[in-house]
Amino acid sequence: MTIKWEKLTLTGMRLTAVALCLLASAVLPSSSLAQEVPVFAITPIESTITFNVAASVAIKGTFDRWDAALTFTSPDVTTGALDVEIQAATVDTGSGLKNGKLKSADFFDVDRNPLITFKSMKLVQTGPNTFEVDGDFTIRGVTRSEKLTLMVSGKGTGSGEISGTLYFDRKDYGMNSGIPFIKIANRVEVNVALKAKRVSGPPVVFKQ
Repeated sequence: MTIKWEKLTLTGMRLTAVALCLLASAVLPSSSLAQEVPVFAITPIESTITFNVAASVAIKGTFDRWDAALTFTSPDVTTGALDVEIQAATVDTGSGLKNGKLKSADFFDVDRNPLITFKSMKLVQTGPNTFEVDGDFTIRGVTRSEKLTLMVSGKGTGSGEISGTLYFDRKDYGMNSGIPFIKIANRVEVNVALKAKRVSGPPVVFKQ
């Protein structure tokens, strides 16, 4: 009787283990079944982020240090997200005087707010090679919703350039001051030119 009971117990344990495995495979799909997504790399050395604002004396420049990430949750292009993080203190207009003023509390306020960021919330394809990205734009600690318009080149090749423009009103972000002897407009234009390359995953699927 003891031997039969042990055999029954072992059989029950095996059946329980099989049931648990089947349940786990149903609830937690294996990585091999998970959908692959496009993975892109952006190289800052081949890319630029610049800005300009209409003024009585030209004010335009670039940022020397920043990071950008292009991510997808599926091959569908509309699942894409473009996020940018800029080191505000690396602003370079070619003029030490202008750089110092832009870094000050009147403008970027880099001591208290070292980062300028754009975090995309929604991407819409508006044409064969054009897109609109709604996102949260943060500068000097103030966050507002802004729109980044993009154009993509090299579609279908796995590499190319993403160029785009974002406009914002500096006074919406508390930049109400001016620069002595220089008349400055309120609207600021930010331009991105990013070199992107697909390093793994399937191609991105665009609307035709």
